[in-house]
Amino acid sequence: MESAREDLDRLRLDRSSWQELCYDEAVGADGYAYDTAMARRAKVLWALQYDRRAEDHDLLRHIAEQEAVCRRKAPLAGLSDEARLAGFLLAEHGEVSDVWTQWAIKRANFDTSTGYDVEHLFAAGVAATTEYVRTSEHEEKDALLKQVLDRRGEPIVTEDELAAWFERKSEQFPANPDAENALTWVERARLVGDVDAAREYLARWADGRVRDQSTLSQLRYNQSALGDFAAAAKTQEEYLSLLSTPRDLAVNWCTLAEYRRRAEQYEGALAALRKCGRVIVEVPNWEQYAMGRTYVKELVLLALAADVQLASAVFAEADGAASAVPRLPATMLAATAEAAERTGHHLRAEHYRERLASEQEQTGSEADRSRR
Repeated sequence: MESAREDLDRLRLDRSSWQELCYDEAVGADGYAYDTAMARRAKVLWALQYDRRAEDHDLLRHIAEQEAVCRRKAPLAGLSDEARLAGFLLAEHGEVSDVWTQWAIKRANFDTSTGYDVEHLFAAGVAATTEYVRTSEHEEKDALLKQVLDRRGEPIVTEDELAAWFERKSEQFPANPDAENALTWVERARLVGDVDAAREYLARWADGRVRDQSTLSQLRYNQSALGDFAAAAKTQEEYLSLLSTPRDLAVNWCTLAEYRRRAEQYEGALAALRKCGRVIVEVPNWEQYAMGRTYVKELVLLALAADVQLASAVFAEADGAASAVPRLPATMLAATAEAAERTGHHLRAEHYRERLASEQEQTGSEADRSRR
């Protein structure tokens, strides 16, 4: 947080430096656009959260505007806690004209349209905001009113509901860093690339906690997000010991296989997948569910990752499972063909290429019919 406070101090003194918080598009290895300034804005927001001043209103509006641009232009940006925090800190200033900035975030993408609280739009008060928008000439006036009014033309939020929302948000985003959820520090350290700090925060959070399903689920997620796949696999083993139903076991044996594969524990990954194979058949119509496709996917990915001798045995099992699961995604059929070639199963590779071509043809025909 020390560097975040230093950044905020500099931004307060030099308005020209706000430019470094603007949306800065780059293209990742996956081919998708992302915002290189996202982490810089996040650090400033955290500092603003714990040092709230009236004179920071313009800075907050600028940050919120850039969050809206980011959520609109970067397709994988979705809705983050940082966008929510920017919106809440801006809402606390109670400036009615900020409704347009809040609306820009709300309408930025699908995730924001469904997940960004509508109360942000009423931050200056329900009656005051409604009247302001109704009498404005803003080009988004009609779209915004459609969002915030019911069929009778009444606001969908009451003043009491708005007050309760502010109370809930104040608990979610406390002004005192000591009141912060410990996992929040894990996420924040990870966002700015400080993996060592994130691991330390996670260890503190886990220390002394009851190791029930909730704790283990959070722990394995954060370990895998930090790239600690061997540790995540150990946690997943413990999590599996608490499960009993075939469906839960099948899904979680696949998860263990993924963690072991990504930790390069290939023999262990195959062992997990074989246990999944033994239990998944106890789930009626397993081939029709996502678990069936996930089972095939993990077998194929392991066949592509392991040494060729082990991969050949894995592919034989992948081939059997893939034959049972209908409508595999095109990417998975292509990967299965690649795994077949890698392990010397050339006829099976041709089979999956033909299956891929058929799937693509069928998908194209369905798309043509939908356009008619």
